[in-house]
Amino acid sequence: MQSEPKISFENTEIAFAYKSDAELRKANFIFSLVNHPWISSLATASVKVALGMHLPIEGIIKKTVFDHFCGGESIDKAEQAIQKLEQFHVGAILDYSVEGEKSEVGFEATAEETLKTIEKAHKSSNIPFCVFKPTGLASAELLTKVQAKEKLSPEEESAYQRIINRFERICRKGFEYNIPIMIDAEDSWYQDPIDRIVLDLMKKYNKEKAIVYNTYQLYRTAGLPNLRDHFHEAVMNNVFFGAKLVRGAYMEKERDRAEKMGYADPIHPNKEATDDAFNKALAFCIDNKQRISVMCGSHNDYSNYYLTVLMEKHSMVPGDNRVWFAQLFGMSDNISFNLAKAGYNVVKYLPYGPVRSVMPYLFRRAAENTSVAGQSSRELTLIRKELQRRKSGAGLSR
Repeated sequence: MQSEPKISFENTEIAFAYKSDAELRKANFIFSLVNHPWISSLATASVKVALGMHLPIEGIIKKTVFDHFCGGESIDKAEQAIQKLEQFHVGAILDYSVEGEKSEVGFEATAEETLKTIEKAHKSSNIPFCVFKPTGLASAELLTKVQAKEKLSPEEESAYQRIINRFERICRKGFEYNIPIMIDAEDSWYQDPIDRIVLDLMKKYNKEKAIVYNTYQLYRTAGLPNLRDHFHEAVMNNVFFGAKLVRGAYMEKERDRAEKMGYADPIHPNKEATDDAFNKALAFCIDNKQRISVMCGSHNDYSNYYLTVLMEKHSMVPGDNRVWFAQLFGMSDNISFNLAKAGYNVVKYLPYGPVRSVMPYLFRRAAENTSVAGQSSRELTLIRKELQRRKSGAGLSR
């Protein structure tokens, strides 16, 4: 009988080795703030007002939450964070986090920036994947019409073809440079056309290995069935399958829309059902490891541990290149760095972009840490444990 993997997410010395004492104190301040919902809400509202009035607060933002959750304002400025992660065997995924583009000019600019991240990955030893968010390249309104099977005008037909072409250009570049491309998931009411485009690109570029990865939100009741159906379609077409698994980030919006428009809630009724679907998805991927490469995008201790158990059960070495673990930069370091120390493949999503443009991403992180049960409390407990360890051990010195 095989022994279970000896991995623990409680070792704070390993988790925070990459942070100086000053950086750890800053993290303590940030998570103390978001651990109090009313303070977090007040701070977020104040920042929005200040930005709206064009008050000079970007310097303060940059020195606090931006530096904690983001890599820099440009690809070049993210280099220091990339190298720092590499020292601890943690990869980086450059995530251009500028949101809210609504024009063709904006979509093209985001596509070009994404191509630059692939160029950077090609020249770097520590950027194993690239990623893009579909709504950075495409109109959500147009994708919604496509999913609803509404008749498109000639102009809309042309715009939709340009969306497909942008996806194609990025995935083709990834294929040429042997850099896997992960396409993020979006809202359920326009996810279907994204799935269709991505599956078609898998058939084109995943003939020898998984280059194109689709994302599955397992808080959706359709998440696990879609994963299985899409995998079987890939197998029928004799191509490899890339899957990034996440729980999901738009629950309130999904439920509000379903209630307002009178259709069935697309989200699992409770966290237990979501956790069950996520872990079943992990098991499905490992059961089909000959054809599936999987990215476990999770901040959940148990799911990450469970994946190491599955790998052990299937006699897979920790560094098997078909299995990766991913967390956001500035969060769940106890998971990322302990896994990396044990030899598993780990990456951090490293957002970058101008401070003002990245604010929607930072507001989401604040809301997520406030709303996800125990997330900020968990981070705080670990940070304070490490501060105490340093104080009572080698001393706070850096």
